[in-house]
Amino acid sequence: MSTGHVSTTDTPIRPFTAIVAADGAVLASGWTADVDDLLPRVSPSLRPTTLTPRRDLGAVTRAVRAYHAGDLDAIADIPVRQRAGEFTARAWDALRTVPAGKPISYADYALLAGRPAAVRAAATACARNAATLFVPCHRVVRTGGAIGDFRWGVDVKRWLLNHEAA
Repeated sequence: MSTGHVSTTDTPIRPFTAIVAADGAVLASGWTADVDDLLPRVSPSLRPTTLTPRRDLGAVTRAVRAYHAGDLDAIADIPVRQRAGEFTARAWDALRTVPAGKPISYADYALLAGRPAAVRAAATACARNAATLFVPCHRVVRTGGAIGDFRWGVDVKRWLLNHEAA
């Protein structure tokens, strides 16, 4: 049996919830107040059997608040734990190297992940990312700069991109 912790923080966009492992690594996160939007996104092998609500998750909560207040690098050192195949895991790692305010296309993202021809697989890696914000999939846009899809909605993605461009 594993225990995780969950907390929701108010942000300028909407509530942001994070699920973390006992050691503080983010397992899932996003702009929702409903943990049921997040828990199914966690790999079954990592999914906590018990979730304990907390008012504050320490470094994770501080990073969420700091990021939304303008410290765009606050999320960089927060540990994340996800499980997937080799390419998807590499693609998630690559996302963490995309600088704030410098969105890239899905084609560039596939190249960054080491498989230039795997544009659809790169897009799928974005869609499967459970640790949004900390693995900043919002920084990937369509060729030509169109926003594209985002699990938390196009308005949230637009806000994040504008926030990072300011």
